[in-house]
Amino acid sequence: MAGGQAVSDEQLIAAARSYVEALATHDPSQVPFAADCTRTELGVKTGRSGDHLRRSLTSGPQYRVIKYVSDFTPRVEDGVVHVTFYVNVLFGLRSQVTERFEFNAAGEITRIVASFGLPRR
Repeated sequence: MAGGQAVSDEQLIAAARSYVEALATHDPSQVPFAADCTRTELGVKTGRSGDHLRRSLTSGPQYRVIKYVSDFTPRVEDGVVHVTFYVNVLFGLRSQVTERFEFNAAGEITRIVASFGLPRR
């Protein structure tokens, strides 16, 4: 992200937002994944590398049910971005999601930890 300069909180939030937006657009081309990025959802590893996460976001059936995301609310603590948002899926259902994003010194996402609630109308 920033060659030789410290990565700002705003840049970290923008990186997290790019991932959240890619959940619905299915276009991860702007997400700054580190090559060794992992994702864990409810304690289960669902992403094993940046390339794997890109492929999943592009064509994974688990993301195809997401129509849009809303209410993106970020906060930064010690270089870690915590976000809450809603995924809005088929049949008017939506679920609140909480994700934690960790980064390397270049501002690339190295780890995502996700949890979510039951879908509701």
